[in-house]
Amino acid sequence: MGMERGVTAVLACLVLGGCLSAAGAPAAGRGEVPAAPLDAPVAPGPDASTGRVVADCGRNEEEHYNEDNLVVSPGVRAGAHHTHAYVGNLSTSAASTDATLAAAGTSCRDGDRSTYYWPVLRRTDRPGREAYERAAGHHGNAGRILREAAVTVEFRGNPVSKVVAMPRFLRGITGDAVAHTAADASRVRAAWGCASLPGLATVRYPRCPGGDRITRTLVFPSCWNGLDTAAPDHRSHLTFPTGNGACAPGTFPVPALRLSLVYGPVPPGTPLALDSFPEQRHSPRTDHAMFVNVMGPAAMDRVVDCINTGRTCRGSADSSGSG
Repeated sequence: MGMERGVTAVLACLVLGGCLSAAGAPAAGRGEVPAAPLDAPVAPGPDASTGRVVADCGRNEEEHYNEDNLVVSPGVRAGAHHTHAYVGNLSTSAASTDATLAAAGTSCRDGDRSTYYWPVLRRTDRPGREAYERAAGHHGNAGRILREAAVTVEFRGNPVSKVVAMPRFLRGITGDAVAHTAADASRVRAAWGCASLPGLATVRYPRCPGGDRITRTLVFPSCWNGLDTAAPDHRSHLTFPTGNGACAPGTFPVPALRLSLVYGPVPPGTPLALDSFPEQRHSPRTDHAMFVNVMGPAAMDRVVDCINTGRTCRGSADSSGSG
């Protein structure tokens, strides 16, 4: 076993660009975030909510792209200055309202009208062919958009307690779109990896072996203040759990959203660029994502029940699941 662990560490060091093993990672330099296991090893307690809900919302076959950011810049067309890809709600734009979101169609097979979106990933050695690929070019975002080979929308529980329902139209954001120029790394949540090394992640673009696939994992905060669906800073109403998995006093655990994106295979050495603000220089550390929950009360109640009873369910419409 010791030899297997050593081989894994060396392989991760070469592929992910950071010496990483299942046991942990070396100390980071000043202002750096080390490569590390994707999930902190928090053992579930007696009141843990261990279920999960996995939804099929497609992989943006509809080619829903724009430069808007409904969560951060509502009403501002092209306010993101870079291109976002979407699954879920088919109408999402800067002009969206709660009412238009609730009335729109969706790519999710379970009928979930929530919107989930993230900045696109490009290969810069090939030009963009479609209008949506060229739309953010004047902000320095150019090249062929890599289409996701798979997208998983998943909700998990809390290792310390049961979860409560998210309110409808709750907004959430994960990651730091200005991480390259930020004074500290406290908001960095980038988690890049290779499909052949599941559970291991880095803040760098991974160097995956030939035939392997690039992964991005975007984990959202899951401690709600019990009052607001949004906040002026877009974050203080929905925060991350503490190191032991518990929510801070005055906040309540809600289903923890996780988006898992898969690309490729991408030939080794392919130049990659995450869409970003110009001054962020396409840093992989700036990876981020947003969502707006549009599930109705009955659907959200099924999600909560599935998670709290330790089952695995296929989408918010599944009331049976497996134990």
